Amino acid sequence: MGSILESIDIKNKLEDLSGVVLKPGENPYNALIEACDDEPAKIQALYAAHRTRRNAQQREKFLASDYTELIIDPFLLRLENPQIEPGFVCHTSSPRAAHKDTRHCMTFWGRPPIHVLELAEVIQKKLKDVAPNIWLMPLHRMHITTLEIAFSRTAEEINTLRETLRPAIPAVASFTYRHRARLVKPAISYDLSAFALSFLPAAGEPPLSPPPSAPDDGARVLRRGDPYTYHHLRRDVWEQARDAGVAVSSRYVVPSAHVTLGRYLTDEDHAAPEQRRRWVDAIDEINAWLETEVWDNAESRLVGEWVVGQEKGLDVRVGTLWYGGGRTVLLGEGF
Repeated sequence: MGSILESIDIKNKLEDLSGVVLKPGENPYNALIEACDDEPAKIQALYAAHRTRRNAQQREKFLASDYTELIIDPFLLRLENPQIEPGFVCHTSSPRAAHKDTRHCMTFWGRPPIHVLELAEVIQKKLKDVAPNIWLMPLHRMHITTLEIAFSRTAEEINTLRETLRPAIPAVASFTYRHRARLVKPAISYDLSAFALSFLPAAGEPPLSPPPSAPDDGARVLRRGDPYTYHHLRRDVWEQARDAGVAVSSRYVVPSAHVTLGRYLTDEDHAAPEQRRRWVDAIDEINAWLETEVWDNAESRLVGEWVVGQEKGLDVRVGTLWYGGGRTVLLGEGF
């Protein structure tokens, strides 16, 4: 009989550290926009405040005298090390083995363009140099969760949601073609379970992204420019889902725009206090390098900007989505 596994979400709640109070019954993304007077600079500042406070909080946890252990995902651990629980991964003739992770979800993902993947890969390598045993998200699975519709449901429940949403899915998937929101100032965010490349909504920074692939029908674009932030985009796709008759049940609504870079599979790289200090110091050093060498730098080989929807529209995704899995219902038009 297999073990009963507990999702790491239970142990690792993502707390909103921005100070914004949500209003019950309303679109949860409106609260931050209203608190910021719909001004991009203020929205960016709240995203930055959340990122800075959370990193400071997590640094303290890594360096605390009463530190106990990392929060290791038991599902991923078994998927990567099948010998831990034989039978958890059911090997078949399929190139993608079936497994016993039954946490089915439905989300709208943004897919990083090539230049963001190149940046993520460089950062992954820098982190791997410090902690050789970390698990890295494969580049082809990387994503940003623009909206989580439902999580940890049965396959049947997700299928019902998908069918309810089906008439709205084409418009949602290509929403980013007509509504272009820009992300800037990448930095590593981290906690005891994972680490990610997080971005801030743009607020007047010089444009750095490669131009859209031709032909790009600008006449179809309804919203562009920094007054239409990533938070506005999240608000609007939430409205799309609600108007289609779906009650959105995201785990959290926090001012964060992040792509998971990896997770921990063992305490081996973080067992001793000096190892943990080396880890958090390395993250601080990489973040300082990003700020000085990549942010707002048109001369940099690496591009620290992402216009969501470039190359690929939103990926309407269902299935066991942790670690970048699942399947695509529809991938929207990119630009």
